[in-house]
Amino acid sequence: MSLNFDVANCQTKSSRKSFGLCDDPLPANNPAYIDETNGDNWIAVVENEDKQEITFTAIDNCIEILNANGNLKQRCDGMLTYNTTIIFVELKDRDAQGNAWVEDAIPQLKSSIESFENIIMAHNFKKKLAYISNKQHPKFKSTQQRRMDAFYDDTNYVLRIQGRINL
Repeated sequence: MSLNFDVANCQTKSSRKSFGLCDDPLPANNPAYIDETNGDNWIAVVENEDKQEITFTAIDNCIEILNANGNLKQRCDGMLTYNTTIIFVELKDRDAQGNAWVEDAIPQLKSSIESFENIIMAHNFKKKLAYISNKQHPKFKSTQQRRMDAFYDDTNYVLRIQGRINL
């Protein structure tokens, strides 16, 4: 079975200068999505200074990625694409102390990236990033540098842990 990340009903688009990425609270059964109006719901803020058309493709709760046994693999919430840039995104809204939310997000991102890198579409992208955004902890986590370096070594994607995605 061929995996398809270009599914129209899993995609929302925006060319606004600033917009948000949202994911319903647990138990979430709906896919993540772009929101242009209700900033209170935004988990990640996307800064799009050039007002390019950006596509957000929901992955979790929208695109089935199965393992060899036919079970659903862990998936991140979605990915942003424009030109030759791809950004995988995991959205969290947790007030937990420590790094448990980061530790939960990394395997979700890695699993989605691994599946994506096995399809031809992956070769269209030259700039490859991944973001973990937590509404409760929006600032960049410099203490995570070792984890971000290891993520790059494993995936060839640059990992950022912050709530603002600057395109």
